[in-house]
Amino acid sequence: MTTTTPQFSAPPVNQLGPWAWAKKNLFSSWFNTLLTIISLLLLIWVTTSLLGWALTQAQWDVLPSNFRLLLVGRYPVEFIWQVWLGVAVIAAVGGFSWGVLARQARLLDRRALITLGVLAAIIVVVLALLTNPVSIALALGLLVLLVLTGFAGQAIGRAKPQLGTWLPLLWLVGFLLSFALIRGLIIGRTVRLDDLGGLLLTILVAAVSIVLSFPLGVLLALGRRSDLPVIRGLSVLYIEVIRGLPLITILFASQLLVPMALPPQIRTERVMRAIVGFTLFSAAYLAENVRGGLQSVPRGQSEAAKALGMNPLLTTSLIVLPQALKAVIPTIVGQFISLFKDTSLLAIVGLTELLGMGQAILANPQYLGRSGEVYLFIGLIYFLCCYAMSSASRRLEKQLSAPRRAVEPALTTARPDGG
Repeated sequence: MTTTTPQFSAPPVNQLGPWAWAKKNLFSSWFNTLLTIISLLLLIWVTTSLLGWALTQAQWDVLPSNFRLLLVGRYPVEFIWQVWLGVAVIAAVGGFSWGVLARQARLLDRRALITLGVLAAIIVVVLALLTNPVSIALALGLLVLLVLTGFAGQAIGRAKPQLGTWLPLLWLVGFLLSFALIRGLIIGRTVRLDDLGGLLLTILVAAVSIVLSFPLGVLLALGRRSDLPVIRGLSVLYIEVIRGLPLITILFASQLLVPMALPPQIRTERVMRAIVGFTLFSAAYLAENVRGGLQSVPRGQSEAAKALGMNPLLTTSLIVLPQALKAVIPTIVGQFISLFKDTSLLAIVGLTELLGMGQAILANPQYLGRSGEVYLFIGLIYFLCCYAMSSASRRLEKQLSAPRRAVEPALTTARPDGG
């Protein structure tokens, strides 16, 4: 008997030029052509109106005068260097992770060069209009640090490919180190959390709440699927109660109830109470997202793990949970983006985050009637941060959904003599 293995080739890829793509997708029929023309006219009208207002009517002097307040709030001016050190740590960790993940590819490809060029242009143009040249030099230095640590991470990643599994721990250590530097716990002067404000406070609350709510949400999702009635009932009760309450109610409750639940000698700052509220609220929604992912995993996966002798803990942590989280990456990231935008409610509980700082600036009689300029700038910052998270999630989803190699059965043919 002879065995032959067939050769499989990928199907041909049809690439359309710009005109062919436009004809196929935008002008395929008279109705689509009409919709395309109307949409283009509307887009041109909105764009020209916005540019006309920005170039002729808007008074942008409100931004240079309050740029520091929008970014760091009332952080002590003489200790701003602590914030720069904290941001440098995050840039170094980000560059190193970039290099490790791209260890088998070209680090500075066309897409990376375009992204870095756009960032450099934004830094030079925006900061030149809003702040002093020292800040421009420091911001460009952060980009250089990002690229240098990227090359270092790529070199180390090629030598030790298993280093990629330790990146989450590296990010946790980098975040804690950056937080300690910003607070002045290592060098400089200690700064209270309640003294933080602006974009710095927004990112801090969102990042800590995301890190804390993720494991809590996973545990709640597993608890809701537990075979133990007590654990399942408590998980369902928590999820349904929290999801039935508005976020602003939970924020007010955390400001009032957290000090009452702690011993009298322990005094918590308002920022920490707000983080507790955001964590409890986000964990309930995240639990339902993860539960949907758990239900998408075929039952045969856990049964096969049991047949191999794996206990329930190993089955859940190594077989079921990774597949479930992979299936709901877009939903989880969407929840994190929503949490980042919900930090604007901190202004209601007396914390001057990015939006609250903008409202405080507009309350100054000197800047009355400048709401369009301030809110447009704040909206642009929110968009850039949310787009960065969305782009990172798409890249992660693409890497985890790499095409599998199809294993085709070999074709066996018998010889004429029956051998």
